[in-house]
Amino acid sequence: MRKEVVVVAAVSTAATIVAVAALVRQRRRRKEQRWKQTQTILRKFARECATPVPRLWQVANALVSEMQASLASNETTTDLNMLLSYLASLPNGEEKGLYYGINLRATDFLILCARLGGKNKPISDLHREEISIPSDVMCGTSQELFDYIAGEFAKFVNAHPDNGNDTSAKEKKLGYTWSHSVDQVTTLSPSAIKWKNFAANDTVEETLVTNINQALAKHDLNMRVYALVDDTIGSLAGGRFYNRDCVAAVTLGTGTNAAYVESSQAVPKWQGPSPKSGEIVISTEWGNFSSSSFPVTEFDASLDAESLNPGSMIFEKLVSGMYLGEIVRRVLLRMAKEADLFGDTVPPKLMLPYLLRSPDMATMHQDTSEDHELVREKLEEVFGITDSTPKAREVVVEVCDIVTERAARLAAAGIVGIIKKLGRIELKKSVVNVEGGLYEHYRIFRNYLHSSVWEMLGNELSDNVIVEPSHGGSGAGALFLAASQTQNPES
Repeated sequence: MRKEVVVVAAVSTAATIVAVAALVRQRRRRKEQRWKQTQTILRKFARECATPVPRLWQVANALVSEMQASLASNETTTDLNMLLSYLASLPNGEEKGLYYGINLRATDFLILCARLGGKNKPISDLHREEISIPSDVMCGTSQELFDYIAGEFAKFVNAHPDNGNDTSAKEKKLGYTWSHSVDQVTTLSPSAIKWKNFAANDTVEETLVTNINQALAKHDLNMRVYALVDDTIGSLAGGRFYNRDCVAAVTLGTGTNAAYVESSQAVPKWQGPSPKSGEIVISTEWGNFSSSSFPVTEFDASLDAESLNPGSMIFEKLVSGMYLGEIVRRVLLRMAKEADLFGDTVPPKLMLPYLLRSPDMATMHQDTSEDHELVREKLEEVFGITDSTPKAREVVVEVCDIVTERAARLAAAGIVGIIKKLGRIELKKSVVNVEGGLYEHYRIFRNYLHSSVWEMLGNELSDNVIVEPSHGGSGAGALFLAASQTQNPES
C-alpha cells in the first residue's frame, strides 16, 4: 500500500513538473511573441520615418518651388504665406546705445533692455523681466492689453533708465515682437488680438501699432513702435548685428518658423518703391509647408486628423516641439495595446493626448544611465508606469530617436532649401541663426540637424552654410530691431 502511495505521489509530482514546465514555455513563447510584435511595430515605424538624403533634397526643392510661387503674386495660392515685412532695415553692427524691447507671447510678455556697443562688442547691461498677462486683460480689447503692457513697461523703464546722452533726448523706437506660438494658442480661446488675421492683414497691423503707440504716450514714454514682427525676424536682426552674412533665422521650439532676407528684385508681389537697402525681410510661415515627399506615418495622419486644424501646418506637426512628444506617445500606445509593452494592461494615462512634452521626451532620449533609470523615472512621472522593464525602456529611447531624427533632418532640409532659393550654396558663405528650445536644449536634435545639413551639402559645400544659436536669448531680437529702426534715417 505504501509503495502504491509513493508511486502515485511520484506520478503526481512529475505531472506537476510537466505542467509547470509547459506553463513556463507558454509564457516564454507569449513573451517572445510580444517582443517580436514590438520590434515589428518599431521597424515599420523607423522605415516609414526614414529620411535619406535624396528625400531631403526633394523636400528642399519643394520648399524652393513653394517660395517662388508665393512671391510671384498675391493671387497665387500656396501653402506658404511668405509675409513681407515692412522694416526699413536690419542692423549693420554699428548701432550703439541703450535700447528697449518687448516680446509678446501666449500668456505673458518679456520686457528687456540692453546696451549695444557697436561693432565687435558684446551687449551689456542686459535686463529681462517676464510678466504674466491677467486673464481679464487677455479676454479684453487690444487697447486694454496694450495699456496694461505699457503700464508695466513704464515701471521697467523707471527701474532701468537710459542715463546716457547718446539718444536720450530724442524719440526712440521700441522693438516689439510676438512669438510665433501665439498663433497656435490664441486660436483655442478668446483673445484680445486675433493673431491669424493680424499676420495676413496690413490694415490690422497698422491699427495695432497705433494702439500700442497711444498706450505708450498715455504713460509719457518717449518711444514709438513702427512695426510688429514675429520673433523669428527678431532673431534674424540679432544675427545680422553680429554678422553681415546672416541671411536667415529659424525658430525650432513649441512652434516653428523661418525668416530670411530676400532681394527686392526677387519679390514680384512687392508693391511700392524698392527699399534703399535692396532687401526685403520675409517671414516664410513654413509651419504650413506641405510636400508629398514628407515621410508621414499612420501616427502622423491620426494626429493631424484629430487636431484643431486637420490638413494644415503639416511641417510644424512633423518638426515642432508641440507635437514630437505626442507622436512618441501614440507609437508607445500602439505597442502597449498590441504587444503589452508595459504589461498586461494599458496604462490609463498613456491614452491621454499631449501628456508627453518634448522636454520630458528629450530627458528620456538623452538618458545614458545604466538600465535607463531616467526613462523609468519619467515613465512613472508622466504616465504612472511603475514597472517598466529595461527592454521596454530601451524601446522608448528608440522611438524618441526615430521621431527626433526625422524632425531634425526635415528642419535641415528646410534650411538648405532657403539657402538654395537665395542661390548662395555654391558661391557664398551663409549664416543661419536658430533659436527655440528644441535646438537650444535638445542636444541630440541639434546634432542631427547639423549633421543632416552636412550630409546634404557634402564636404565641398558644407562649410558654406553655418548654423549657429541666436544671439541674446529668446526675445532679444526686439532690442536689435529697436536699434536699427532708431538709427536708420530711412525709418
